[in-house]
Amino acid sequence: MSIAGRVPIEKVMTMGDAHALKDKLLEAFNTHDLDRVLQCHSRDGVLVTPSGTAEGHDQIASFYEEVFKGFPDLSMTVWHTVFCADPAVTEWMLTGTHNGPVMLPGGGVLDGTGRPVAVRGTSTCSVGNDKIITHRIYYDQLELYSQLGGELVFDDRSSSAGEGRPSPGD
Repeated sequence: MSIAGRVPIEKVMTMGDAHALKDKLLEAFNTHDLDRVLQCHSRDGVLVTPSGTAEGHDQIASFYEEVFKGFPDLSMTVWHTVFCADPAVTEWMLTGTHNGPVMLPGGGVLDGTGRPVAVRGTSTCSVGNDKIITHRIYYDQLELYSQLGGELVFDDRSSSAGEGRPSPGD
């Protein structure tokens, strides 16, 4: 029998081991130690974020490199961690200053704005063989981008939300 069809039951980490691994990842993240971040992930691990999916160490490294460049002082504060057999769930707050390039949802790049950010989120990790197999990160992109100076704009051509209302200047 396996978890997610990938890890034999006897290879699943205990809750204490999962807690230690999550602590190791948090410390590596907060010191921006990419090598130690990767040591926490399986070589064929998967990282899923609002900006896309990274598979394997090379793509996971690329994701974290971009984040660390965009927010050189980025730090995570954990509020709550739930440890169960699978997955381990963590609620957190990211804080930092946007001083480098960040990829935008449409594919553009936003150069550093110097703006501080505080973004709430949660993540789930499935672990086995002393490594993270899958790591899913969830946060509100609108919360992040509005703090960077972005606005939510609706395209009138693709929505009927504005029908029946006067347009500006009417």
